[in-house]
Amino acid sequence: MKDIQVILLSYSNSSALHQALMSLNLIINRVKGVVVIDIPDLLLKTADSFTTQAKIEYVKLNNNDLGKVLNNYIKELSCEYVLFLYDQDYLNSNITEMKLELSNEKQVMTYQSTIKDITFQRPFFVKTYFLKQNTFFQNNEVPFKEAILPSWLSLLDQYHIILENRDIISQYFKDASTSNVEKIKFIKKYQSKVPNQIAQPSVAVMISNYNMADYVGTAINSCFLQSSRPEQILVVDDGSTDESYKVLENWIYDPRFKLLSKKNGGKARALNELIPYIETEFIVELDADDWLDPDAIFVIKNHLRNLAEDVAVLYGNLRAWKQMNFGKLKYKGVRKGSQVLNKKELISYTFPLGPRIYRTSSLKENKGFPVIEFEDGRMYEDVSLLNTLLGKNRLLYKDFTIYNVREHESSITKKNPSTWSDFLKLLN
Repeated sequence: MKDIQVILLSYSNSSALHQALMSLNLIINRVKGVVVIDIPDLLLKTADSFTTQAKIEYVKLNNNDLGKVLNNYIKELSCEYVLFLYDQDYLNSNITEMKLELSNEKQVMTYQSTIKDITFQRPFFVKTYFLKQNTFFQNNEVPFKEAILPSWLSLLDQYHIILENRDIISQYFKDASTSNVEKIKFIKKYQSKVPNQIAQPSVAVMISNYNMADYVGTAINSCFLQSSRPEQILVVDDGSTDESYKVLENWIYDPRFKLLSKKNGGKARALNELIPYIETEFIVELDADDWLDPDAIFVIKNHLRNLAEDVAVLYGNLRAWKQMNFGKLKYKGVRKGSQVLNKKELISYTFPLGPRIYRTSSLKENKGFPVIEFEDGRMYEDVSLLNTLLGKNRLLYKDFTIYNVREHESSITKKNPSTWSDFLKLLN
């Protein structure tokens, strides 16, 4: 009975793709069809020469949106199962020794993949109707396309998942490049189980958005995909002229999500609009084009549990990524933080101090972010606030990395020619 649709995802090597297609002969009596999604044009020409016993389709990505293409393709399927293979994967002969099916209560079969001693689960064999009911995130809701299936898997009830422990998948080549390994480390965190939920102290996230429609969905979704979720997610749109507000409205159904909109006035004014709505003891500032690790709130709460009362801001390290063409991200490294004790050390900090986790009472006592004369308060609002807080409280550095910075050409600091030295002249 031909009841399996095979989906081959993101193959970048013609030999690996050929190996994957040939390996399907091991289960060819079950294969109804094969679709290859997201391969380079050059590889597409090579793939046309492959001959297999199964019908093969080739589907290109629209706007680099793997999640959307998968959802649209799967909703038209009529077979019972979908089998996923990923770049470099192919079936080995062990697949013939197993009964390839799922019982009534199990909806997803996973297998373990290991790269550089990092082991994580991937969905492999899934009931089609279940995929239609539980759709994938789109590309603007996760940081990179490699996270689409793992993020989907992280939301499922473990009762529906069965792990296949037998070695049924081999890899033609293991991509151990620095960028790929860092992506795998991030994906692994979707599957990490929090040993004990930390209820206190309470933590919220605040985001100011201006014309970041391409990225803000990733920022917000990273707050919802937490192993330990924040108590509030507060977002203000600062008069965007793109499709931002339409993106932001996707989360208004959730009671923890608060969305405001205002006339454009700069980030300091925008964030100040959110401050009256903060109900938690601490709040994380997240830029609209950045995102959090899946365990960020758990790690933050762990550091906050015994925080001294005179500490107004906790901060750590930043993980940097460069936005490349066609939606790709290149890992740039971790920017290690250091302890800042005074204004001199603050203004000589070589990169933005972050991630910034504010004590809410300190933020409110300061009446929020200072709106200074420089650029009408539209630049360096973080330094202005930190400088003020240093006069009354402490900033505390801890060595943790849960915040991802996206370097791209749309950033306001890239667009604005104002110099740091001009700002310092006006800093009290």
